[in-house]
Amino acid sequence: MLAFFGRSLVQKTITLFFISVISFAVIHLAPGEPSQIDPLNPKFTKEVLEQFRQQFHLDKPLHQQYFFFYRDLFTGKSVSWKDGRSVLAKLYDRFLNSLPLFIVGTLITWTLSFPVGIQAAIRRGGVYDRTTTFFAYLLISIPGFFFAYMLIIFVVSTFHVPVIGMKTFGLSGAGVVTRFMDRVWHLVIPSILGATAGIAVLSRYVRNQMMEVEGQDYVRTARAKGLPEEQVHYKHALRNALLPFVTMFGLVLPGLIGGSVIIESIFAWPGIGRLAYEAILARDYPLIITVNFVSAILVLVGTFISDLLYMVVDPRIKL
Repeated sequence: MLAFFGRSLVQKTITLFFISVISFAVIHLAPGEPSQIDPLNPKFTKEVLEQFRQQFHLDKPLHQQYFFFYRDLFTGKSVSWKDGRSVLAKLYDRFLNSLPLFIVGTLITWTLSFPVGIQAAIRRGGVYDRTTTFFAYLLISIPGFFFAYMLIIFVVSTFHVPVIGMKTFGLSGAGVVTRFMDRVWHLVIPSILGATAGIAVLSRYVRNQMMEVEGQDYVRTARAKGLPEEQVHYKHALRNALLPFVTMFGLVLPGLIGGSVIIESIFAWPGIGRLAYEAILARDYPLIITVNFVSAILVLVGTFISDLLYMVVDPRIKL
């Protein structure tokens, strides 16, 4: 176990280093100089520009800029060019906002996808299978932003409640229960929207994988022994069908950033995805590089969790 942890830590540290180098270089390949963030501002004189370049080490060679940037990042001194706030502080604030949206959406996706996909595989070719297949491809085909606006119009016109933002304006003087339910209501709608496409895609994977496993010899042998159908499906077939989904589960963590950009932008949800989008528009290089670096860490952590889950799902796999 210790050898596995040590080997994995070394490998992922080396991978993270190369990712940081490549992402830093790619960001600086963008057209224009990083210091040209607001050329139309009359206060942005040549003297101010020179001070700006010296403050953020933009007058140094690229490899020295890389060293200074990550030194400031790891010591907490890296600041946003847009407002001068600490990059880590801004990420932490937005992380707390994105986390409940991510957790609820992920729970809805994985909780509903498996029952839908398993039942479609068991009843393959029937009315249930055809119906779920139709709605799955329908949800996959509909653009996310279009479905979001349709959902907003439906909810507002039917229930006459606001759905934009994290809370309703003007409820600061309301009771604790009222404010809590208001936050829950604002959380449910974007979470459901974020889960719809995931349910459609994941349920198709579950169905296809279950159908493949159901045709294996050991499943037919278990059924020939007279075992109940529920035990055949959920104990013998499902467990062996889980391996591909362990890999997919490890890639869920990066969705905390990349998977919420559209939803957070449409619902005016102040999360990490929206922060990254705003940073790109503002050419806020420190924030862009930091978000990319955090995304890489989430991917590596997710793959590490997948490695551990493989052993849990399949005892034949050793660390």
